[in-house]
Amino acid sequence: MNKKGHVLNAVLLSIGLGYLLEPATELSHVPATLETMVMIAVPVTLGALFPDVDTAFGKHRKTLHNLAVLGAFVAYPFVFGNLEFVWIGILTHYALDVAGSKRGIALFYPLSSKEYGLPTGVAVSSRYATIVTLVVTAAELTLAAAIVFELPQWGFELGRQAMGL
Repeated sequence: MNKKGHVLNAVLLSIGLGYLLEPATELSHVPATLETMVMIAVPVTLGALFPDVDTAFGKHRKTLHNLAVLGAFVAYPFVFGNLEFVWIGILTHYALDVAGSKRGIALFYPLSSKEYGLPTGVAVSSRYATIVTLVVTAAELTLAAAIVFELPQWGFELGRQAMGL
C-alpha cells in the first residue's frame, strides 16, 4: 500500500476503535468518544507510517517490516510507559502490506528475506488500492469488535466452567 492508504486505514481505524472503546450512547458521551478517537489517532497514524522509514535506508519491506520490529513496539509501553498505541499502527501497516499489496513483507527478516503476502493484494498504484484498504480496515474493525465484546465473555465463561458454576 501507499502512504495515502496507510493514513486512511489509520484514521478510519482510530475512529472505529475510539467508538468501540468509548461508545457515545448519549449526546453527553460524545466529547469523551471524540477525545478517545484523537488520543488513539495520533500514535496509530505515526505507527502506520513508521515502517516505510525503511525506504530511506535498509531494504524496503524488510528492515522495518518484520515481527521483531512489531515486538519491540508492543514491548515499548511496558518498559518505558509511553507509545501505547503506536504498535497498532505498525500492525495495521503490516496487515495492509500483506493483504492489500501484491508484494507482501519479509515477516522474519533478518533471518529470512522471504516475503509473505496474500493473493488479495493489488499493485500500489492500482485504482483498486483504496477499495482494498477499506476492505482490510473493515476486517480489522470487525476483529477489534470481536476482541472488545466477545473475548471478555469467552474468558468469563471459561472461568465459570473452571469453577464448576
